[in-house]
Amino acid sequence: MSIPQKGAILRYELLGMLFISLLGGMLHFTFELSGYNPIVGAFSAVNESVWEHLKLGFWPALIWAIIEYRQIRKEANNFFLAKTVVPYAITAIIPAIFYSYTIFTGESIFVIDIMSFIVAVIIGQYLSYRLLLHKQLSSNIEKLALAALLLLAIAFIVFTFYPPHLPPFQDPISGEYGIVEHLH
Repeated sequence: MSIPQKGAILRYELLGMLFISLLGGMLHFTFELSGYNPIVGAFSAVNESVWEHLKLGFWPALIWAIIEYRQIRKEANNFFLAKTVVPYAITAIIPAIFYSYTIFTGESIFVIDIMSFIVAVIIGQYLSYRLLLHKQLSSNIEKLALAALLLLAIAFIVFTFYPPHLPPFQDPISGEYGIVEHLH
């Protein structure tokens, strides 16, 4: 592996923040705009549950990783680990902020939810940047990271259609879980 090109990597990670945030915002509406198409639902929020909103960060982060793969993979270290950390960070940070503040407010606050999404994306991309510049780690770690990324992708798709009946998966408005209410 060559010495990482800090400038190019930084530019891509900053662009990634913007890309993930904007595409994530759009994915909030694509399921409804598609006429409730189940295929679109696998990649968009199908209800207002916390879990469904995590897809808004996951899929754009994955798309951005694919874009970056062609552009900076040869200039960076630990590519798959770095790109796996982004969606896992987003998936951890958003619920942590949401459940922390709703303990006190008893309800979600739109502005805080949007800000938590943006903060989660920024932190994820920052962690990615640091890993891309870090010394090359074991190829086994890269393989494990890729497997973890695939596992999360499968979970987002499967739980859209077969969600566990747990609070993060429940739509607070309808009380339903997953895509079920739109398949009738």
